[in-house]
Amino acid sequence: MKLIQKDRLKYYTFENLNSIKHCFSTRYGGVSTGCFSSMNLDFREDKKENVIKNYDIICNAIGVKKENTFWTKQVHEDNIVVAKAEDRGKGLFRERTVQDGYDAIITNEKDIVLTGFSADCVLIFFFDPQKKAIGIAHSGWRGTVKQIGKKTVEKLKQVYGCSPKDILCGIAPAIGRDHFQVDEEVVRAFRENIEGCEKFIFPDKENEKKFYIDLHSANQYILQQAGVLEENIENSRICTMCDIDSFFSHRIMGVNRGSLAGLISL
Repeated sequence: MKLIQKDRLKYYTFENLNSIKHCFSTRYGGVSTGCFSSMNLDFREDKKENVIKNYDIICNAIGVKKENTFWTKQVHEDNIVVAKAEDRGKGLFRERTVQDGYDAIITNEKDIVLTGFSADCVLIFFFDPQKKAIGIAHSGWRGTVKQIGKKTVEKLKQVYGCSPKDILCGIAPAIGRDHFQVDEEVVRAFRENIEGCEKFIFPDKENEKKFYIDLHSANQYILQQAGVLEENIENSRICTMCDIDSFFSHRIMGVNRGSLAGLISL
């Protein structure tokens, strides 16, 4: 990934996605204050006018319109929505109409800014330059267990005829292997749902009932199992918990925090 700085604003881009407009935000460059300081991109308990201004700043920086954003409605499931032109503005300016929630969005419509959120969870970016289709998926540990990355690839294939080998993916900053400590219940869920997952699970040497899981590698493995080529996956392997000046981290901050966002648009 490449860190871009424009005055106080800082955000990341994937080098393999440099032909389309996209970014993964940091905390720098916004107008929010307190625990939301400063580039908070979800309403939470922040002032609405601050969030809208933050979108104005970051959208202008990457060359898209805030009025065209379409937010995920994240519930840690594997629901995927196909975005249409009429979905522009849902989340920031209008209510999202899918009641059950959706953690991934795909589209082939131009000028829709697909927007997903993170504060330690993995965000996966998708782009098929052949079929001109994009997607974004929120993959926390539950989404990883449900293999939402693989299901998003399958949805792109089903809806737009994408070939997995043509899809370019970016795996954004998220909680790293050395910090994502989990209990036996989480490990059991991985073992029951992802064949070959042991390579991403590491016992905690100081606590026999605790483990660490490498979500960056697990999601890359799931994408490759779906047919995405290894050379087409750019994996940031940046840990959000290691740098809370740059990133919001739910593990450290709890609910009193802002949200990072990934944006991608044709």
